Amino acid sequence: MSSDLEESSWLPSDWSAAEIRVRYAETDQMGVVYYSNYLVWFEVGRTEFCRRQGLPYKNFEEDFESYLAVAEAHCRYLKPVRYDDVLIVRTRIDTFRRRTVGFQYEIINKASGILVANGRTLHVLVDGNGRPKSFPESFSNILKRSARL
Repeated sequence: MSSDLEESSWLPSDWSAAEIRVRYAETDQMGVVYYSNYLVWFEVGRTEFCRRQGLPYKNFEEDFESYLAVAEAHCRYLKPVRYDDVLIVRTRIDTFRRRTVGFQYEIINKASGILVANGRTLHVLVDGNGRPKSFPESFSNILKRSARL
């Protein structure tokens, strides 16, 4: 694998990887993936990360009556991606606080090993009325174990 895929030990949690094949509908008239799709792929990566930690979003919402609202999103586009490319979306936690959690992403072209985009999202835990709340201790323990915080 290329050096773009090597683990960086300075961030808290391990990477989780999800594979995506670019659909034709995700491209623009120039045949390049439309920019907003990267945020959708971040969500795929984040959902898979949580599932692998034993915290599927569906269960999280039902069990804790809480939701992760996106407070910030950033994406840096490095190389174009085209129809039928296979991508690896790598996700890990980079920050965890009482009411927020931050995720970091890398999108890599599987065939070439080239990093095509990277980014970050910050989420605030909210109740059903959209008011911020603290993470439940059981959830915090799972994420802290994952993030080695």
